Amino acid sequence: MQALDAVAVRQWADACVRSLDANREDIDRINVFPVPDGDTGTNLLQTMRSALDALLRTPVDTVGAALGALARGALAGARGNSGVILSQVLRGLAEAANGASTATGAALRRALWRADELATAAVSEPVPGTVLSVLRAAAEAARDCPSDELDEVVTVAAKAGAEALADTPRHLAVLARAGVVDAGGRGLVVLLDTLAAVITGRAVEEVAAVRTVPRDSLTTAREAGSSEFEYEVMYLLDGSPDVDALKDELAAIGDCVSVVGDGAGLWTVHVHCNDIGAAVEAGIRAGRPHRVTVARFADQIAAQAPRFVRDRAIVVLVEGEGVAELFRSEGAVVFEPGERVTAADLLAVVVSTRARQVTVLPGDPTWREPLDDAVTQAVAAGQDVVVVPTFSPVQALAALAVHSPSRRAGDDVVAMAEAAAATRRGEVAVSDREAITWVGRCRPGDLLGMVDGEVVVIEPADADVGALACRLVDRMLASGGELVTVLLGRAAPDGVERVLEDHLRVAHPEVELAAYPGGQRDALLVVGVE
Repeated sequence: MQALDAVAVRQWADACVRSLDANREDIDRINVFPVPDGDTGTNLLQTMRSALDALLRTPVDTVGAALGALARGALAGARGNSGVILSQVLRGLAEAANGASTATGAALRRALWRADELATAAVSEPVPGTVLSVLRAAAEAARDCPSDELDEVVTVAAKAGAEALADTPRHLAVLARAGVVDAGGRGLVVLLDTLAAVITGRAVEEVAAVRTVPRDSLTTAREAGSSEFEYEVMYLLDGSPDVDALKDELAAIGDCVSVVGDGAGLWTVHVHCNDIGAAVEAGIRAGRPHRVTVARFADQIAAQAPRFVRDRAIVVLVEGEGVAELFRSEGAVVFEPGERVTAADLLAVVVSTRARQVTVLPGDPTWREPLDDAVTQAVAAGQDVVVVPTFSPVQALAALAVHSPSRRAGDDVVAMAEAAAATRRGEVAVSDREAITWVGRCRPGDLLGMVDGEVVVIEPADADVGALACRLVDRMLASGGELVTVLLGRAAPDGVERVLEDHLRVAHPEVELAAYPGGQRDALLVVGVE
């Protein structure tokens, strides 16, 4: 092939997807820099698939347009550090070929050099012995190639990249100890070899043969960053952000920061951190973030990098350390929203479960609006998310009690919804303002007994909380019930659960009482009757 055209770019992109798919597991297994994760091969494959999909959906007739479509698709679908770097490699190729109908050997030389510049700029702290070293070697070899023939330039570049890959353990001790080469670099060599095969018509193995990697007893690892950070947060950003300011803000909460764009107003943001909300809020201040994805590295280790690492997850939104621990002990993912909850925070929690089907149990109706926004975005991104109507943590407890992973997902959601709906909810709380209720005027400091969100009993501030709780439970049991669940708030009087127990033993001996420390701030007691 004397020149690369749009048809050849499509052939290359398709062959890249097939080659990465064939090499994905091997690349994942040698991902040892510097802490456990093991998803570089998967990230490269997903990113390249996104690039190919974008190209196939875009009518193009020049090499520049074809590479531009690949670059935009890769940026929009980038996964992990390796995906971000791949998007910038493709962007570099596209920029160098901008406006050209075909690309010769001289054009490929310029394209690889521009790809190296953009990929290096995308990494906050470039490290020798990684994919960047492989790309630099390929670009330098192409630059120094004495011939302008396309097949000779690409062959020289692919061979230099393979030799640099074999040399990566000399630069990174962690690779040498594991007896492997850099995973991202190996992925790039797969792409260079595939390009050489398309251009020369020879089999990939004939172009550059340096491939040998030990296959036994390999330790998998996250592709970059410190082990002190638990989450990988990525999102697309629309707008014209102050890139340096955004990078500085993200660097203050994590590492492996990259903010890269397509030159037309679309940016991909990547960071490893512990504070998911802060990472997303930084994007909100800089522009309009969307398609937020969050990966927990511990989950990736167990799953070896499929997008969904389990079929189902239960997410519970509750406030209070005690009740949160109660739900965690039952296997639920717990999020404590606090005073200010945003859709971005809730979306991050849902996405971080990495479950195909997610059931959400909100413990407070005031969170419904941001939760609806988060669910809409999660569903659009491919997760099946259902919110079971629960307006109190006791209803969420009742729903979780009947959850069964052995049931079909739809049947399980119905069972949880029915259990929640059959649970009456009550509270004993302290009034924080003067108001008119169904049973009269309350003043700040008064004790309120509420059933299903309505005030039904008002007592003065010095009244006995235990006596009020007994009256409230009697009222809730008037229509029947077998189990009373009580969550004790932070300010609940000592011994109030024993007062309730003694009362029920006499007034309702057929009813069972279960009391737990809840730790909620706004209610002295939260009561559920089933």
